[in-house]
Amino acid sequence: MVEHLYIHIPFCPHICPYCAFYKESAGKERVESFLDALLIEASRYRSLLSVRTIFLGGGTPSALSFTQMERLLSGLHEILDLSHLEEWSIEMNPATVATDKAKLLYQAGVNRISMGVQSWNDELLKTLGRTHSAQKAEESFDLLREVGFKNISVDLIFGIPGQSLSLWEKTLKKTIDLAPEHLSAYGLTYEEGTPFFHLLKHGVMKPNEHLEADQFQLAFELLENAGYKHYEISNYAQEKFESKHNMAYWLGANYLGLGPSAFSTVEGLRWRNIADTLLYISSTQAGETTHDFQEELSEATLAAERAAFGLRTHYGIDFQEAEPWRDAMEKMEKENLLYRKDNRWLLTPRGRLLADSVSEIFF
Repeated sequence: MVEHLYIHIPFCPHICPYCAFYKESAGKERVESFLDALLIEASRYRSLLSVRTIFLGGGTPSALSFTQMERLLSGLHEILDLSHLEEWSIEMNPATVATDKAKLLYQAGVNRISMGVQSWNDELLKTLGRTHSAQKAEESFDLLREVGFKNISVDLIFGIPGQSLSLWEKTLKKTIDLAPEHLSAYGLTYEEGTPFFHLLKHGVMKPNEHLEADQFQLAFELLENAGYKHYEISNYAQEKFESKHNMAYWLGANYLGLGPSAFSTVEGLRWRNIADTLLYISSTQAGETTHDFQEELSEATLAAERAAFGLRTHYGIDFQEAEPWRDAMEKMEKENLLYRKDNRWLLTPRGRLLADSVSEIFF
């Protein structure tokens, strides 16, 4: 049985220039057809699922209208057995948070909000192409609290052009003052195919790796001192508020993805859905496969993935699991990238800064 379900909602009212996830702008008719297809796909996998976590991502799931959201939620309730559900998350853009939809989500059993604030500075929000203001983000946060949500995660970005260390510090302190249960702090990446990548390639944007390292370290220091556990490279949580869904990914659990471009990994088989909403809709309605990629993963590959992702968490990886890479890990220990504790390998502070490079040893 599969306990973890991801649902990709590809629609965005505005396309951010740094985002590389599959997304599109769409009218009402296409959204309705998409919801039809999504619920058909969910029905196909009903017998495979015993759901403990659900994550509605995108795209901008919260951009669905009240009626569309109501249809999606009620459809999932009809199709899935949610009696064992522990965590139901949804990504929300602050610009799309409204009281009626927030109440609908809360009453339907959604119990965790992941809100893409990104910055509390309006100029930096403009740089990122975000449509909300800092004031709107705070109003949205307060609204979600008033509705009753007791598990809110705030997403932030560092390494934004024009973002000094002091501006980053202000964003962190503002977030700490609001006291969300969870916080994600991501370094800005320039993904191929995005407008930001084009600007990088032409020298208009230039990352400052030394400043980003300082920003990463400042986040660690301020958030740890404020009571947030740094449980994964980019993620911090108050006690018992780690993302159960994301931890399932990182620790190698089976998961199912629904919707265009969504990945699934079940019992050593990995597949991806078509990254084309119209083709996804037509294929689903015709009873054809929605997959455009599928592969069988060897146990060695699965072990390497578990090791790479596990090392990024505060759990690290145990000596037995890491045995195939012992020589490389001992070398990294000498380079002050790894250390040993209670028969486990863990990243040092320097190793956390270079986590991507460390992970390369597993592949």
